[in-house]
Amino acid sequence: MGLKNIIDGHVRLIMVGGKGGVGKTTCASAVAMKIASLKKRVLIISSDPAPSLSDIFEVELGGEEKRIWEGHELYGLEISSEKVLEKWKERFGDEIYEVISSFANVDYNFIDYIGTAPGIEEEYMLSFIIDLVESKKYDVVVWDTAPAGHTLRLLRLPHLFLKHLEAATKFYMNMYSYFERFKDLTRLKSSRRTLLEIIGSWEALAERIVAFIRDREVTKYILVTIPEALAMKLTERMIKELNENRLFIENIIVNHVITEGDCDFHRRRKNMQDTYIGQLKREMGDKNIVTLPLSPEEVKGIKRLEEVSKILFD
Repeated sequence: MGLKNIIDGHVRLIMVGGKGGVGKTTCASAVAMKIASLKKRVLIISSDPAPSLSDIFEVELGGEEKRIWEGHELYGLEISSEKVLEKWKERFGDEIYEVISSFANVDYNFIDYIGTAPGIEEEYMLSFIIDLVESKKYDVVVWDTAPAGHTLRLLRLPHLFLKHLEAATKFYMNMYSYFERFKDLTRLKSSRRTLLEIIGSWEALAERIVAFIRDREVTKYILVTIPEALAMKLTERMIKELNENRLFIENIIVNHVITEGDCDFHRRRKNMQDTYIGQLKREMGDKNIVTLPLSPEEVKGIKRLEEVSKILFD
């Protein structure tokens, strides 16, 4: 059946993940092209620390959206860690400074330090992408995520963030209760509602992110792997961890598959691959598994991506 279940009219965000080197960006690009060919406005985003969208589409991309397929509404964006931090600071900097400066005398540059904390970049990426989706500027956003380990951490963050905010709220209330005893701290008292509203808005944002990425009608996940032991083990582990966080994979692309063994080397490789593919199908019987043949040429440029897209969707 191919990947036809992801071009349903309700789907707004498609996340493509997998370990490095399995052809994740190629598959994400082919998916984005298919959807754009259906007269939809599509944005493909890469948050990989070593993005290759520019190379695959043969178009120079950066931190601003740019059309990458003439005659179609397909746009690309490669977003760096520096750009994410810059956008995060624009969005949350003032609010965070307002909260922190209520408890401590700190310079505004302290926000830059907070921005380097583990998880901040991933947290903002989710917020940034969901804002894009909900703005309806694009019909569908295809997200070529960072390699597997980063993706798993990223998708667990909203849940962890909610726990952190719960603790932060309790901490604030305890602090307020303590300082309220002193009449000379009226400034803190007068700002109590504002601070609670700010913390509450962060909590609401995290809940919105969680709800969105768990909505199986609007968000779809595709895992890309190759038929080798290490990649298959990682795929199984990712699916298990995502399921535990109520994030469900429906589609798996097995890339670099040898379809014909025309020499001893390829016959042996094919037998090995067939074993792993068979194992994957038995263990993941409820998933839509699509195989992508090993190509004798590198996948680069619109024409080659169209060929990959045809295989994935036919």
